[in-house]
Amino acid sequence: MDRPNWDQYFMEMAELAAKRSTCLRRKVGAVLVKDKRILATGYNGAPKKLPHCEETGCLRKQKNVPSGQRHEICRGIHAEQNLIAQSALHGVKTEGATVYCTDQPCSICTKLLINAGIKRIYYKKPYDDEFTKKILNQSDISYEKLN
Repeated sequence: MDRPNWDQYFMEMAELAAKRSTCLRRKVGAVLVKDKRILATGYNGAPKKLPHCEETGCLRKQKNVPSGQRHEICRGIHAEQNLIAQSALHGVKTEGATVYCTDQPCSICTKLLINAGIKRIYYKKPYDDEFTKKILNQSDISYEKLN
């Protein structure tokens, strides 16, 4: 029987969430899990009820901003940020939970995940950011790349 283990299952769910992304540069999905239950999902895209990048164009792309820089001019919210916002909106406790994310979180999302009480992060695609690695190593969060 070709049955995925729990980590594979939740990562596949994060990949499914990423398909909802409206970002023109990178499609990212995230799933919040505790006790083998999905608590919330997130993907990157514009805030609710605002035009998406596919309608307005990508300002970072237009300005040739390299990956990982000038997040503040992006109209999109990262998958992890949406995950935390959805949890807050619906009263879902994030403390002690695990996040499965298609891409390794950036430093901003990592800091949010730390303060949200996340205990584990699994990601599929690495994100070359030494600062993020440093703060993860200083935190109580375990993080691991899944294949």
